[in-house]
Parts: sequence; C-alpha cells; structure tokens
Amino acid sequence: MKIALFPGSFDPITIAHVNILQRATPLFDKIVVGIGLNSSKQNFLSAEQRLQILQTVFKGYQNIEIQTYEGLTVDFCRKIDAKYMVRGIRSASDFEYERAIAQINQTMMPEVETILLLSKPEYSAISSTIVRDILRNHGDVSPFVPKEALSFL
Repeated sequence: MKIALFPGSFDPITIAHVNILQRATPLFDKIVVGIGLNSSKQNFLSAEQRLQILQTVFKGYQNIEIQTYEGLTVDFCRKIDAKYMVRGIRSASDFEYERAIAQINQTMMPEVETILLLSKPEYSAISSTIVRDILRNHGDVSPFVPKEALSFL
C-alpha cells in the first residue's frame, strides 16, 4: 500500500493546500494529512479546530485521513508507515526551503521519498500567513479558503 504524508500546520487550510492534495490523491492508496503541532508556535486556530476543519473539508475523500502529530515529521512517517511525503511549492524560496528539509529527512529516514508538487499559478500568492493576517483584521478570506472552512473562521 502506497501511503503518503501531507504535513503542515494548516492554520488555516487554504485552497492552495486543497489543490495540492486533490492532485496528489490519485498517486497514492492513502494520504494522511498530518497536522503538525508545535508547542513553541503561537497558533491562530487550536489543534481541535484545525482537525475539525480538515475533517469537514475532506469528508468525501475515501483515501484521505486526518491526524495530528507532535515531534519530528519523519517519526510520524514511521508511525503511519508512510514511504512518501507530499509538499507544495509556490516559489523559488519555497523550493530552497523544501529541498533542505527533504535532504535532512532523507538522511534521517532514507526510505521516505519527498514528492514536491508545484502550486498552480493562481494559488502561488496564497499562504496561511496571509490568510491569518486577513482574519486578524476582519477581512474577507472567502476567496482563499475552502468554502467548508468558512463557518469555522
């Protein structure tokens, strides 16, 4: 069984995340969307809220599971028996960051292959950071998040 992990903070999830995941689903038997929890990070949404939102957004997908995890992403890969990690890239700086992380992960867990999917051009400016800023300033995030997430935000 080909199992992939799509890790992230998803604080909040954006339509760019959804697009990457939709494009990755045909490639794997199962994709675990891993909500990484980092106690040193100040989150906008709680872990429970993010879990609830993702479960709602991906309710109709048979091969997508949503889980939270703490610690190293490669350790979570071991736990769920994932041999692939899916990441999205919006820009050259994303590529450099993701390349470095993938190489470190490869050293720590050589059996996990990182798959980088390029963002569609229309989603390349969308990030959770920007969406959080819009939310904090009471702006309209509906063009940037899945419609299923709006009622939670």
